[in-house]
Amino acid sequence: MEFNKIEDILEKYFQGETSIAEENQLKEYFSSSNVAQHLEQYKPMFGYFSQVKEQKSTQEIPLKTKKRNVAWLSIAASVVVLLGVGTYFYVSEKNAAPAVAQTELGTYDDPEEALAATQKALALLSSNVNVGIESVQYINEYEQSKNKIFKQ
Repeated sequence: MEFNKIEDILEKYFQGETSIAEENQLKEYFSSSNVAQHLEQYKPMFGYFSQVKEQKSTQEIPLKTKKRNVAWLSIAASVVVLLGVGTYFYVSEKNAAPAVAQTELGTYDDPEEALAATQKALALLSSNVNVGIESVQYINEYEQSKNKIFKQ
């Protein structure tokens, strides 16, 4: 085979423009013993392709895969969910305060007792509102400092 023709085919091979027949010519050329000295570096590459083609896989492929029983898994998950829901309702009913009749909610027979309960509720509300107002004052101070630093 002409060395120039092989070099042209090799150039096309590396560009990805060869046909299968041309690639077969390259394989035949590089598997022969009369390879040009300057093309000797490509011989292992084409020799590798012929070696790999002859290799056979000896690994056995299992025909039957191990299949998990999904039905048992879903049944077990359902049982766990039902036990969790049942336990939640059992514990919540056990710890629940005794039910008060709807008519007894918020009513006092003694006016002094009602006044004391109202004052207690208003004091609690007032303390929470005061905490909120203090937080707003901190925000106002922050805004003033920010405006001093970043003049708008």
